[in-house]
Amino acid sequence: MKTLWTVQLLSTSYTVALEPGRRWLELVAWGPSGVEHGPSAFANRGQVHFITEADAAPVEYAPRGQRPFSGADLAVTGDSWWRFDGDESTEDVLRLAFLDEVNGLRTVLCYRAEPGTDVLCRWAELTNTGASALEIERLGSAGVSVATGPEGARLTYLTGQWLQEFTRRTTVLPAGGFRMESRFGVPGHAHVPWLAVQDAAADDGPAYGVSLAWSGSWELNADIEPSGLTRVRAGRLASPGPIRLAPGSRLVTPELALASSVDGLHGLASVWHEYSRFLAGPRLDRVRPVLYNSWEATEFDVSGDRQLELAEQAAKLGVELFVVDDGWFIGRDDDTGGLGDWTPEESSFEGGFGAFVDSVRALGLDFGLWVEPEAVSPKSRLYAEHPDWVYQVDGRPLTLIRNQLLLDLGRPEVFEYVRGMLDTLLSTYPISYLKWDMNRPPTERGRPGEPTADLDAEHVDAYHRLLDHLRVTYPDVLIESCSGGGGRTDLATVSRSDVVWPSDNTAPLDRLAIQDGFLLMHAPHLMSSWVTDSPGAFDPRPRSLRFRFVLAMAGVLGIGSDLNHWTPEQRNEAAEMIALYKEIRPVIHKGQCYVHSGPSAPTAAIQYTMDATVVVLAWSTGPLTGAPLNPGRSSRIPLHGLVSNAVYTDAEGNEYSGAHLQHVGLPVEWTETHDAEVVVLYRS
Repeated sequence: MKTLWTVQLLSTSYTVALEPGRRWLELVAWGPSGVEHGPSAFANRGQVHFITEADAAPVEYAPRGQRPFSGADLAVTGDSWWRFDGDESTEDVLRLAFLDEVNGLRTVLCYRAEPGTDVLCRWAELTNTGASALEIERLGSAGVSVATGPEGARLTYLTGQWLQEFTRRTTVLPAGGFRMESRFGVPGHAHVPWLAVQDAAADDGPAYGVSLAWSGSWELNADIEPSGLTRVRAGRLASPGPIRLAPGSRLVTPELALASSVDGLHGLASVWHEYSRFLAGPRLDRVRPVLYNSWEATEFDVSGDRQLELAEQAAKLGVELFVVDDGWFIGRDDDTGGLGDWTPEESSFEGGFGAFVDSVRALGLDFGLWVEPEAVSPKSRLYAEHPDWVYQVDGRPLTLIRNQLLLDLGRPEVFEYVRGMLDTLLSTYPISYLKWDMNRPPTERGRPGEPTADLDAEHVDAYHRLLDHLRVTYPDVLIESCSGGGGRTDLATVSRSDVVWPSDNTAPLDRLAIQDGFLLMHAPHLMSSWVTDSPGAFDPRPRSLRFRFVLAMAGVLGIGSDLNHWTPEQRNEAAEMIALYKEIRPVIHKGQCYVHSGPSAPTAAIQYTMDATVVVLAWSTGPLTGAPLNPGRSSRIPLHGLVSNAVYTDAEGNEYSGAHLQHVGLPVEWTETHDAEVVVLYRS
């Protein structure tokens, strides 16, 4: 009987095997195709003292009980012990089953290679075949082993807070453990369910990464195991928990995506970018339009005349999409009312909201709208009619955050209301872009009369079904994911969205750091970025309009400034930058992205390469060289992946060999007023 299985990916492979007692599955090899032919780098070769064999082994997935000391992936009340129960693989998915003969828990470990990528998706399917309900205290998606050495693991992760999301951090873990989690009902601003692991002995050696496809509460742990390898566990939090699995019931964990690259963090980022493009599917070919969003210009003071004035100015700049943000619906004069009553405030728009939308579109602009479907204001008509639709615990007060409450989206009647509201908006008005926001976490996470309901899972499932409904029913509508900034950027949301809003912080130097971290996890075609006049919350140093444009051009370009405050010279410069962006947009969105240096370097730079075209975006963030007053040399950006003996020509006719650009570098000249650059090179 077969006891070893290999999953082939684009250029890598992943091999697992049954341990001799057939009690669990172990990792044998993970890396470039062919590494499975030879002794395993993961297997424990020593004796086991004071712990179990499973605690010392590179176990793929194990319950507490079978792996009691080194960290279990699944915790069931009363614990659990398994034996192999068969290979149920299909053409596309490796499926290996294990059974607890005492409590009846049957678990199928699943592996799927994502076509055309080096990403492997893993998850577990649990079925209660017993006569009694099971309570699940920990619900991991997978255990992931990385063969690190005596110096431990170098962990790269993304953390921060609201206005400081996606801050890139690195720590060396020589022993012990590392933990990140979110109990916010969304992935959250503080941590991202993404991690990269490397051997600490190398500066930037082979990199192994995980990313969790779950839009609710989650946990991610990394531990140095007794054998010295590093093991990562990730999955959804049983929050509120435990999770009850009734007899005959089935539960599927969120998918955990695994990626690897021998080319370090840059190579790993490229694998994740390819995966982002794979998830987009045919929608990758949809043009992400240059947008204007009215929030920073008008906030809640939304009137048709003012909005149309901004739309006219935006159209003259070459903007392609006009998005009306918060404040367009009844009762929304400030943040204390209106949420839940998604009817346009007709009196604010001469001739009505429909006539206003038509006027925007007559300018040659598509029309977009902001919504926050999961929230409700206590002063709204919806809450007055259905106070039972919000999360609540009997006898306990409700907690307001941002003057709003959260709808229990898992209730069928709430789901139908939200779907009907969205259908009404999208079928009544020619909306081509929907910005879906979510600005508060659940607090009183209860549903009277259903104390054992899995509320987090039900909310996430309903949210996903709503996004799926929008994509199927309104395929021409682009969807932007926003959660008070970057609070919802997991793979499950990204796979159902067209762009992501990384942060509410649009200040230039702050945003440069945020985007640097974002591009470790996601591709540029997902990264919505605006040009605004906002000062930095963490680095308020002013930067030119050009700097702000080049920064926003690194992903999906937008504008949020009050255009009434721009001078004619600024508007002319903006029109030129937008025109340039449209020329290079295909390369930025579909080309290979390579981040050369981040915000801490004197020159930060990103390179995009597609076929024979190379685009370099660069920013001056540090001190100047002193030239021409003092002796000084050009700043240089060594490029990546070029043809050494080919000739590359820029827009001014300057020629460089590929070898020069790679080993000497592309020269850029910074001055006090020239702090950002766009260079387009064509290979002849």
